[in-house]
Formats: sequence, C-alpha cells, structure tokens
Amino acid sequence: QVQLVESGGGSVQAAGSLRLSCLASGRTFSNYVVPMGWFRQAPGKEREFVAAINWDGSSTYYADSVKGRFTISRDNAKNTVYLQMNSLKPEDTAVYYCAIGGRNWYLLGVGDFGSWGQGTQVTVSS
Repeated sequence: QVQLVESGGGSVQAAGSLRLSCLASGRTFSNYVVPMGWFRQAPGKEREFVAAINWDGSSTYYADSVKGRFTISRDNAKNTVYLQMNSLKPEDTAVYYCAIGGRNWYLLGVGDFGSWGQGTQVTVSS
C-alpha cells in the first residue's frame, strides 16, 4: 500500500509560480514504479485531470488548459512527483491532488487513478 502526501500549495498572485510535490511512502518507487497523475478540484466543480507521467518520466500528458504553463516530473530515487506551475491564473485556483495510475491510466480519467493524497490548496488572486 502506498500513501501519498502533497505539499507546496499556497496563495500567489496571477502570473506567479508554485511547485507542488507529492511524496510517496509505504512502498518506494524503486520497488513499485508506477504512472502518476495530478488532478484538481475547484469549489462546486468536479475533479479534473491536470497532468500525468509514466513510470520513468519519458512520457508526459497535460490538460489543454495547463499545457505550456505546467510541467510534471518525477524523481524515483526520492519517491517524489512534482508539478511546476508557472504563469498561474485565477482559474487555476483549486485543491490539487496526486494519485497513482491504474491499468488504464493512459485514459487520464479520474477513475483511472487511485490511492489519492489529501490534497494541497492553490489560490491564485488577480
């Protein structure tokens, strides 16, 4: 069983940057390397896909709304996945979650990921 803990959220003005981290514990990535994803959920809205990365970081996927502004990466030696967020907009305000990809993770749906972390709040002011 893997536990995920997100960190790095906060409040920032529009056009600013934040770097989110997702630390995995329980089973290290070196023993159980899996695809990972970042999702977000704004108040009153459904959880949505943001970015995903395959087991070795050679392939990445992004929602159109964040493409060119966000970068997902991973350091398997540190059991950590990152989300670098640049040029932030007020519409990026949400709770951000990381999760582990399942068998059909490449479909990039909420139901294709599991073992969700508790989330970290990102607030972008105009």
